[in-house]
Amino acid sequence: MAREAIKARERKREKLVARYAEKRKALKEAGDWVGLDKLPRNSSRVRLHNRCKMTGRPKGYMRKFGISRVTFREMASAGKIPGVTKASW
Repeated sequence: MAREAIKARERKREKLVARYAEKRKALKEAGDWVGLDKLPRNSSRVRLHNRCKMTGRPKGYMRKFGISRVTFREMASAGKIPGVTKASW
C-alpha cells in the first residue's frame, strides 16, 4: 500500500497537467521554449506515473483495468471483474 502523501502528490500532478495542457500545447507549437521553461515542472505529462486506483501501487500496473496485477488477481478470484475467469484446460 502506497503512502497517502505519495498518492496525493500524484493527484496534484494530474491536476497541474490538466490545468496547463492547453498553454503547454500553444507554447510548443509557437516554439517558445523560454515560456515553456517558466511553467511548473510538474505540469508536464511525462512526470505522471500510472498507479493502481485501489492501492496506489506503482509497479505491475494493468492499463486496461487501471489496477495493479496483485489487485487484479484478488478481484478476479473473487469474481468482481466481469468476463474474467481463471484459465483451466
